[in-house]
Amino acid sequence: MAAPFSSGKRKMEVVLKVFYCLLVYVVPLCYGGRFIPSHLQKQNLEVQQYLNRLNKPPLKSIQSPDGDIIDCVHISHQPAFEHPLLKNHTIKMRPNYHPEGLFDEKKVSNSKSHNITKPITQLWHLNGRCPEGTIPIRRTSREDILRASSVKSFGKKNRTSPQPRSAEPDLINQSGHQHAIAYVEGDKYYGTKATMNVWEPRIQQPNEFSLSQLWILGGYFGQDLNSIEAGWQVSPDLYGDHNTRLFTYWTSDAYQATGCYNLLCSGFTQINNDIAIGATIYPVSGYHGSQYDISILVWKDPEEGNWWLQFGNDYVLGYWPAALFSYLTDSASMIEWGGEVVNSDADGQHTTTQMGSGHFPNEGFGKASYFRNIQIVDGSNNLRPAQDINTFTEQSNCYDVKTGRDGGWGNYFYYGGPGRNPNCP
Repeated sequence: MAAPFSSGKRKMEVVLKVFYCLLVYVVPLCYGGRFIPSHLQKQNLEVQQYLNRLNKPPLKSIQSPDGDIIDCVHISHQPAFEHPLLKNHTIKMRPNYHPEGLFDEKKVSNSKSHNITKPITQLWHLNGRCPEGTIPIRRTSREDILRASSVKSFGKKNRTSPQPRSAEPDLINQSGHQHAIAYVEGDKYYGTKATMNVWEPRIQQPNEFSLSQLWILGGYFGQDLNSIEAGWQVSPDLYGDHNTRLFTYWTSDAYQATGCYNLLCSGFTQINNDIAIGATIYPVSGYHGSQYDISILVWKDPEEGNWWLQFGNDYVLGYWPAALFSYLTDSASMIEWGGEVVNSDADGQHTTTQMGSGHFPNEGFGKASYFRNIQIVDGSNNLRPAQDINTFTEQSNCYDVKTGRDGGWGNYFYYGGPGRNPNCP
């Protein structure tokens, strides 16, 4: 007589379990005793749809030693063309003009290397290259997206362009971002070129980052700012590691809805098959050791208005189409260069996240991080030394900046710092 009772009891348990799923999770997936809430099902679907849209079918894939997968995607299938303004866009395979005149391939391949630095490359190059007609794209993983606060926020950053004239203590605490920069303003600017050495700063919290970059700015802070940005960064949240990576960013509305890092949204149009934006830079500078630097040039094509990006002396990577911007369709009103960190103040003290090399500017070459040969592109499409350079930092006892001028280095500055220290509690 015990068996029917046990069988009935088991049936009742099954009924109750199903009822509980329906009651608590509305439309759950119940399998193997595991209940997946409907909001997680929705998130899973959203993430998968986003990955399907972002990761284009590759013609070839390369496994990088750092764990990245670099997909070689046909140039016409890149994310750029999903932007509503670029649906019928014709890819420009070369700029019409390079600073100082008509574009000439020789202009970007015959510059002499600086005698105190060494060549730099990307780690994935150790295992292969992408064929002609494709561009290399770092494959986005499910884990990359889940580290973000939401699918919508993935690949985006908060308002982070330093605003020198209004950086008051309450603004510092609210934004959580700190900078050590040099900048110029008061003229019309059509681009900039600078060389920066590359480091691997230590990051305290996964939600913090450290970067070194240039900003090309037009419009008004906090409202409709247009910004084009490029440099190197260490960002555990974005990439899932502490590697130093080449990055770009753009926005046309002060980081509110438009723009993103690298190729994580439509917009930037890449033409180069050698350099993967978002991939690891290798090697990096060592304290009191070999110094490795990169040069970045961004300039506006005076004929079509596109903003072009060049990496080093050899690689014209692509461009931001003029249609993406409002103020930058004319010119930039401010250029900035320098470092930025996120100070999350997680333990009630200033972060120990390093900027640059993690050492103050006064330590100089081989120890501190630097920008050298800082130039701007003027209205005649000429590169010339930046004039009337100002500096800015929110807390100089945490991160600082010092400018100088030298025959070989032109206008330069050292910048950075360790973050928390006895003078920066």
